[in-house]
Amino acid sequence: MTTSNINKLQTVNPQTLKKLLEEQNVTLIDVREPGEYAGEHIPGAGLVSLSQFDPRKVPQDEDTQVILYCRSGNRSTMAAQKLFDTGFTKVTHLEGGMGAWKQAGYPTKINQNAPMSLMRQVQIVAGSLVLAGTLLGAFVSPWFLLLSGFVGAGLMFAGITDTCALGILLAKLPYNQRSRA
Repeated sequence: MTTSNINKLQTVNPQTLKKLLEEQNVTLIDVREPGEYAGEHIPGAGLVSLSQFDPRKVPQDEDTQVILYCRSGNRSTMAAQKLFDTGFTKVTHLEGGMGAWKQAGYPTKINQNAPMSLMRQVQIVAGSLVLAGTLLGAFVSPWFLLLSGFVGAGLMFAGITDTCALGILLAKLPYNQRSRA
């Protein structure tokens, strides 16, 4: 039986994180996928993506605080649970993730040659499937309309749960595995 330690997860706001980074008292870990990290990340952050998360890759230094972040805070919460399960006693994540950091006006490191964002890839693939299902449903067989309905249900589920199966699949493609910025 695994005891949940998620209630021990501490949060920091962007202002506090900025101060800690300036004081060099933090090990900042980005848990998004390599393609997302390559496109844009907080300067000074290392990458340990959630899909290949290995707690042994997270430095355990008594003098620094481990802070995780992702796009919104959902994946960093899951990564924190993995750290707690392996014996970490103190884990912190950035409240609101990268969005909150950018909204606070703090700089990010952007790579214009990085792969297209996962959100745009999901929109293109989902939109293409809906269009194909609709056209095939209109001109070939009404059964193809189920494809459009399936994609719509998937998008609705992704919005409600803040987890996107299509995004997870796309993140595993080789061109999305590049993490160099």
